[in-house]
Amino acid sequence: MGKSLVLVGGGHAHLTTISRMKELTDRKHRVTLVSPLPEHPYSGMGPGVLGGFYAFEEILFPIRGMVEKAGGVFLQDRVTEIDPRRGRLGLASGGEIPYDVVSFNVGSGVHDPFVKEPSFRVFPVKPVENLHKARNRILKLANEKGEVEILVVGGGAAGLEVAGNARRLLGGENGTGRITLVAGRRLLNDQGTRVRQEALRSLDDRGVRVMEGQRITGIREARGELEDGSFLPFDLCFLATGVGPPPLFRKSGLPVGEEGGLLVNECLQCVNHPRIFGGGDCVSFAPRPLHKVGVHAVRQGPVLHHNLMAALEGGSLRPFRPQNSYMLIFNLGDGQGLLTRKGMVWRGRVAFFLKDFIDRRFMRKFSAPFRGMTRSS
Repeated sequence: MGKSLVLVGGGHAHLTTISRMKELTDRKHRVTLVSPLPEHPYSGMGPGVLGGFYAFEEILFPIRGMVEKAGGVFLQDRVTEIDPRRGRLGLASGGEIPYDVVSFNVGSGVHDPFVKEPSFRVFPVKPVENLHKARNRILKLANEKGEVEILVVGGGAAGLEVAGNARRLLGGENGTGRITLVAGRRLLNDQGTRVRQEALRSLDDRGVRVMEGQRITGIREARGELEDGSFLPFDLCFLATGVGPPPLFRKSGLPVGEEGGLLVNECLQCVNHPRIFGGGDCVSFAPRPLHKVGVHAVRQGPVLHHNLMAALEGGSLRPFRPQNSYMLIFNLGDGQGLLTRKGMVWRGRVAFFLKDFIDRRFMRKFSAPFRGMTRSS
C-alpha cells in the first residue's frame, strides 16, 4: 500500500510534482493538493495583467484539473496548523488531514504595517489576483472621474513594474491620471547603477513621479503619510513593500529563518522534521540566503519532486544547488523590458519580447495539456 503525500500550495516549486503526479499515483501513493483556489496565477505575468498585456485567464495554471486528471485529490482549503508529531495538518474549514510526507509552496505576502485601517483603496501586490482586481477598479475610477491618483509604495522590482503598468493602463504619458512611486531609500536599491538609471529614465519619460529618500509611515483613509509629516492623497494605492512568508510555520513551532520561512536544508527538507519539505518564497534556505525571485522556485521543482518520491519510498535525497547568477527582465509597462545579467543591462522592446516568450513558454510547458479545466472541472 502506498503512502500519503500532501502538497500545500500550487506555486512554481510544486509545478513539476503536479505535472508528474501520475508517477506517484501509479505507484499507489495517495496525493492531495490543498490550495484556496483551483487555479494558480503565475506571478511573473501579474504586472502584465495590470497593464493589459495579458487577460487574467491567460496566466492561470489549472491546478485542480491537473491534480484530478493524474488521480490525485484537490482540496479547496487552507492549512492553518502543522502538527509534525502526529503527522497532521489543521484546515481553515475545521478539519484535519494526515500525511506521511508533506511539502509547502504557499508563497509569500506583502508586509503592510502602514495601513492604519481597512480600505478598499489599498491593494497589496500579492496575492497576484489583486493586480487584476486593481485594474478593474482603476478603469472604473477613470470612467467615473477622469483623473485618477495612484500611489505605489515600495521601490523594488514589484514597485517598478506596477508603476509602469499602471501608467500604461491610464494611457501612457499622454493619458489621464497621476502616478507617484515612493521608493524608500532609492529605486531598485539592490541593483547596479546602470539598471537603476534605466528604470528611473523609463518612469520619468512617462511622467511617473519617483520619490527617493522618502518613506511612507502610514496609510489612512485616502492618503499616505510621509516621514516629514506631509501626505500624498490617492484614489488607489499599491503596496509593494517587500514580501515575507506566512506566520504558519512559526505559529506551528517549526524551525524558521530570520523572516519566518520554514527552515530547510540543501535537500529542501525541514531541518528538524524529515517528513516536511518546502520550496519557493515560503522557505528559508539554511545553506545561504536566497533572493525571492521566481528562478529559484522553478529550479527547485525537479529537485523537490525527486526528494518527495525518495521520502515516500526510502530513496536518497538530491541537493538543490542555487544559481549564483541569473537573468532578470522587468516589464516596464510600455512594451519595453529592462534586462540585467552578469553586469549587462539592456532596455528595449526586444528585452520585453524575450520575457514574454519565456513566460508564455513556461505557461505552455505546465498548463497546455490541461487548458480548459476550470473551477467547475
